[in-house]
Amino acid sequence: MLRPGVRRLRGLRLLGFPLRGFPGRPLSVCSRQGEENPPLSAESRWKDRAETVIIGGGCVGVSLAYHLAKAGMKDVVLLEKSELTAGSTWHAAGLTTYFHPGINLKKIHYYSIKLYEKLEEETGQVVGFHQPGSIRIATTPVRVDEFKYQMTRTGWHATEQYIIEPEKIQEMFPLLNMNKILAGLYNPGDGHIDPYSLTMALAAGARKYGALLKYPAPVTSLKPRSDGTWDVETPHGSMRANRIVNAAGFWAREVGKMIGLEHPLIPVQHQYIITSTIPEVKALKRELPVLRDLEGSFYLRQERDGLLFGPYESQEKMKVQDSWVTSGVPPGFGKELFESDLDRIMEHVEAAMDLVPVLKKADIIRTVNGPITYSPDILPMVGPHQGVRNYWVAVGFGYGIIHAGGVGKYLSDWILHGEPPFDLIELDPNRYGKWTTTEYTKAKARESYGCNNIVGYPKEERFAGRPTQRVSGLYKTLESKCSMGFHAGWEQPHWFYKPGQDAGYRPSFYRTNWFEPVGSEYQQVMQRVGVIDLSPFGKFNIKGQDSIRLLDHVFANVIPKVGFTNISHMLTPKGRVYAELTVSHQSPGEFLLVTGSGSELHDLRWIEEEAIKGGCDVEIKNITDELGVLGVAGPYSRKVLQKLTSEDLSDNVFKFLQTKSLKVSNIPVTAIRISYTGELGWELYHRQEDSAALYDAIMNAGQEEGIDNFGTYAMNALRLEKAFRAWGLEMNCDTNPLEAGLESFVKLNKPADFIGKQALKQIKAKGLKRRLVCLTLATDDVDPEGNESVWYDGKVVGNTTSGSYSYRIQKSLAFAYVPVELSKVGQQVEVELLGKNYPAVVIQEPLVLTEPTRSRLQKKGGKDKI
Repeated sequence: MLRPGVRRLRGLRLLGFPLRGFPGRPLSVCSRQGEENPPLSAESRWKDRAETVIIGGGCVGVSLAYHLAKAGMKDVVLLEKSELTAGSTWHAAGLTTYFHPGINLKKIHYYSIKLYEKLEEETGQVVGFHQPGSIRIATTPVRVDEFKYQMTRTGWHATEQYIIEPEKIQEMFPLLNMNKILAGLYNPGDGHIDPYSLTMALAAGARKYGALLKYPAPVTSLKPRSDGTWDVETPHGSMRANRIVNAAGFWAREVGKMIGLEHPLIPVQHQYIITSTIPEVKALKRELPVLRDLEGSFYLRQERDGLLFGPYESQEKMKVQDSWVTSGVPPGFGKELFESDLDRIMEHVEAAMDLVPVLKKADIIRTVNGPITYSPDILPMVGPHQGVRNYWVAVGFGYGIIHAGGVGKYLSDWILHGEPPFDLIELDPNRYGKWTTTEYTKAKARESYGCNNIVGYPKEERFAGRPTQRVSGLYKTLESKCSMGFHAGWEQPHWFYKPGQDAGYRPSFYRTNWFEPVGSEYQQVMQRVGVIDLSPFGKFNIKGQDSIRLLDHVFANVIPKVGFTNISHMLTPKGRVYAELTVSHQSPGEFLLVTGSGSELHDLRWIEEEAIKGGCDVEIKNITDELGVLGVAGPYSRKVLQKLTSEDLSDNVFKFLQTKSLKVSNIPVTAIRISYTGELGWELYHRQEDSAALYDAIMNAGQEEGIDNFGTYAMNALRLEKAFRAWGLEMNCDTNPLEAGLESFVKLNKPADFIGKQALKQIKAKGLKRRLVCLTLATDDVDPEGNESVWYDGKVVGNTTSGSYSYRIQKSLAFAYVPVELSKVGQQVEVELLGKNYPAVVIQEPLVLTEPTRSRLQKKGGKDKI
């Protein structure tokens, strides 16, 4: 018989439902006991000036204060509106894991765990850190493939990770129903930590090193000053800050609105359940590893002698706290929760009981339903914000506990040293822009939450909130003919299909339905002529009396002559590759700069900041949305375009890397003779509203030459054969241009002291430890895509950066970083793909000569060389 106050819920008993209230209304709960009272001086003193003001006292904000102060920064001030951990930190489940499906965030996770391991010893504060390891469960063959895919992406990192058999899983977690389990992905050292205790330990460390943590101290106003500093207003008075960091959790939107920014953040409700003591758990001799059932979409860990499990509902069932977006966070909300809603998560509860049968007899003693903040793509926003001087963000943390330590260190290093310590472009707050509307944010956050545990395929696409307002003039013309990819708000064709071909989105770890069509597009460009929509490029116009001085300082290459274009790189002070752009000198002192879609505001912010630092008299205008771009490439591209313009396009008159203003079919364009395919081609920059007319004119003119469309997948295969590097893959803030093979674009002897020049001279003098090489692989039904482990003599020695199938030699092709001693042509190595090591060989690059090189050799009578 059930005890009074106990309800039966499909096998689970709920003891009294400790949290009750009205749906969607916050409920107060008691905060945890044992907070160490900060020193009286930390509560009473006030500063009129600060080097850095951090807004928000959750684990992320406190971590940043700790790291800045520990690194020696004076006058670090953290302002918290109520009390430390209020918001999302205090009620978090506290999971910690080395695992991340991406590459760069593995470093954040790794640092966090290593910090948490020693934090108690350093600060004297207990942190409640448990490290029983974690196991991800595979119950389908495709999950096993996913584990193999993740293993090759982990091999060249410091993180320990293993695929384990069902027998080992049962040994480690003896309470499991093993009927469906095929394999597990095991990370030793994973576990969980008490979020409250963690934050208090970081706070103790921050105070120890001199930071001021002031609370309650709500920020009421932020006023930027002409010199780049800020006036921060609170009830305690005003404070002048050299920079501010918004780390305000679900209050971050309100903080952003103070200065006219609409951060794309939205709170979602996340629930987890804690059981009372379970005899079978209590009887265990060691703590259970954290379990993640990916098909059931829940995590489960031991909580004392019971269990804690939390599900991620589907996007149809999950709850977005819409009212907080439209009406703001309720005043005074801090350490409150929402009413539990077990019906919403019932299918996951049943999945948990099926996998861990002892749950069927368990009593629920607590249900936690609290707000966490999501960005559209589930990743946080970390770094300086474009368009606002000295305003930094650390917001949008759906997994703030595991990110807090690493992000605090990452931001601290960036603030102190003037450049990011490593590549973390996926967290750049400037990946969003004006196109990121509230409706888009809601749709994507709902999708991202619901997709927490779906299979992570290569070339994954997600479709909620699309298309945005940011579509090219060709979108309506092309949408029914191709598979579109999402690039910084834009829709861009990945590949085109013909009648009768499988046109669906078919993600796979193996070659899939786009493989043959992309091969046809490749041949189209190599043998005839193709057209590609390149409108997502970021585009800036820079002019003014100091434009040349500015660009000569930020770029490692020389400034091109008027009427010409070159490829230029912006380097960091330490000589790493911050960005790659094409620079076109259109008229004396006026330039068109073009960058990739994903780095538009990332690059613009850097240039704007350097212009201010240098006191440059320049006008910098972002014209990305104003201009459309069509690429026309292939041996017949000149013949087709010549039909539409009176401008002489012959090789001697319109040279490679030359730029001219002309008319094509009476439409004004800026034409640049350049193509990322490496074939004869032009990029045509024009008014966005002229895109459809220009496209139609080109397609009609090219009928005799067999003109057709091609997408970015074919372009990637073409550029790899030409050994063209890609920013974000072969080069980024983890690489220098010398090891990336970019020597021809770096002019160490030019007079200007460009950013990174001195560091690069030192790197060159010391010699390189690794080099980028081109590999060919003999595979079967799988191709490299980048970030796979490279093996030699039984050890991981490097990693691929990008890859594709070469339709020219009918083998796989990849770029990879390997030790210098393994970089000679003919060197044999192995590349790991889906659990198998494939033989690979270093080849002489490029595999295919570019059209300008072929043309030059032909003129010199070098057909044999071609």
